[in-house]
Amino acid sequence: MSTERILIIEDDPEIQEMLKYAFAQEGWKLIAAMTGEEGLDLLRKDGADCIILDIMLPGKDGFKILKKIREDETHKTTPLIMCTARGEEADIVAGLELGADDYVVKPYSPRVLAARVRVALRRKESMVSGEGEGVREKIIQHGKLIIDIERHTAFYGETPLDLFATEFAILAHFMSHPDIVFSRQKLIAAIRGDDYPVTDRSVDVQIMGLRKKLADAGEMIETVRGVGYRFKTE
Repeated sequence: MSTERILIIEDDPEIQEMLKYAFAQEGWKLIAAMTGEEGLDLLRKDGADCIILDIMLPGKDGFKILKKIREDETHKTTPLIMCTARGEEADIVAGLELGADDYVVKPYSPRVLAARVRVALRRKESMVSGEGEGVREKIIQHGKLIIDIERHTAFYGETPLDLFATEFAILAHFMSHPDIVFSRQKLIAAIRGDDYPVTDRSVDVQIMGLRKKLADAGEMIETVRGVGYRFKTE
């Protein structure tokens, strides 16, 4: 049985030590970096199953490091959780738009963060195996929009779509359940599990980013005022 490697890019040694102990209880190995540049080097060299990233770092800040990580095809879908003292809505939106899968504001409980990491790892495993909740087919097509669950690829006609992991999971769920209205909470529960803490704003940011990347096909994701969203096939 493999041991999951969790890379934390965080310049506070006390937080590193606290999480090293907490994650060891989960059977995970914590790989720590004090700067973004060091974290990128470790990621390129040894990889990671999940990344925890602070914003306020020596040298390049976390947003710049996040952008670098998501530009690398090898780590485009690696689960990434931002953990930072910056809890303003603008910071949260910026992190999600750049491709973070989750955003946790300090101070936080190590147990709560471990629960978030577990969800991220389960989601990654389900995507790799093509057994994500609610996704029954491996290749789904509606009009020009095609998604291949097993290969984790999506196309509009012959144009490949550059989707982050959460965007891909949302699109896969929508296309597997066409014309069904989902509230924001039900949508997140379907791809991340029940009782997952999330704000309406963070869901809207993910949908907004997904629509933009789908171009003309973005109109297929319809806002149902006062309820949530649905994927239209007509």
